[in-house]
Amino acid sequence: MLRLKQATSSAILFFLVVSGYSGGLNSTFRDNTSNLEVYQRTLKLMGSRFDLTVVAENQKKGDEYLDMAISEISRIEKIISSWDSQSQTSAINRNAGVSPVKVDSELFQLIERALKISKLTQGAFDISYASMDRIWKFDGSVTEMPQAEVIKQSVSKVGYQNIILNHKEQTVFLKNKGMKIGFGAIGKGYAADKAKKLLVKHGVTSGIINASGDLNAWGTQPDGKDWMVAIVNPLNKSKVFSWLPIKDQAVVTSGNYEKYIILNGERYTHIIDPRTGYPSKGILSATIFTKNAELADALATSIFVMGVETGLDFVNQLKGVECIIVDENNKIITSKNIALKEIETQSR
Repeated sequence: MLRLKQATSSAILFFLVVSGYSGGLNSTFRDNTSNLEVYQRTLKLMGSRFDLTVVAENQKKGDEYLDMAISEISRIEKIISSWDSQSQTSAINRNAGVSPVKVDSELFQLIERALKISKLTQGAFDISYASMDRIWKFDGSVTEMPQAEVIKQSVSKVGYQNIILNHKEQTVFLKNKGMKIGFGAIGKGYAADKAKKLLVKHGVTSGIINASGDLNAWGTQPDGKDWMVAIVNPLNKSKVFSWLPIKDQAVVTSGNYEKYIILNGERYTHIIDPRTGYPSKGILSATIFTKNAELADALATSIFVMGVETGLDFVNQLKGVECIIVDENNKIITSKNIALKEIETQSR
């Protein structure tokens, strides 16, 4: 069994099963019944851990495909990184309140899709969250509730409505000085989708791009079996709630149970509602299943902000989207079309 990601502040809550295969930084598994092999590489990209898996006929092809995926992810990072002063995203942020910035069509369309999701979620998802003042810290230094006015002020520059797109000129303009956009809640999912698309174009019939919990899988294992993921108990990662097969599907799990503070007996976690400035409450983990990781990435964040009831109702209205929520009482709640396999109570 290959564990896809080590526990972090937003730990992935599933495992991937590859029959007879135990992965490493550069790993290979051959299925004797087919002439195909699983090739896997683990490395740091976009500031996060990526696990890349492809099925190929030999080492040369496997390495070629993995290198191709890495190059594509690195290309995307140069476009969307807000840390790179040379990126188009940084140029947009520098010119907030000053002037529109002309960008490549790829970035323009990504921002356009992000704004559509913002409208759909009524601001629960918002790429201008990067404008937020960091008043909440989860390192033990915050021991009392910030003042309401300070919290309100912390999100004063946040607002997707103030991101102005000019389709004719292909420009992006942030209306207010101090505004910023960031792709932390959508960028890795987008990178996973683009890497998959490129690999499929070059003939890779099966593989997985796992971008620190934003996973896009296609095809099957070399022996014809589906890739399998397990939803793990967020409070005890040696316990598995359920196994699910995935085929030509994206799966994104967000968890916020490891970074939190307790104030006045209440638990406050690190995913902040960009509309209010207050931490989200009520959910330990949210797993989204849909066709692309970009959308799943954005929706997983949105569900946290919306809460269990509103989030579940929202997902049930979306065609081709399903979710599994683990609430603050460690109870599993699923959208209407999820078919969980039998729940495991034993250690893996």
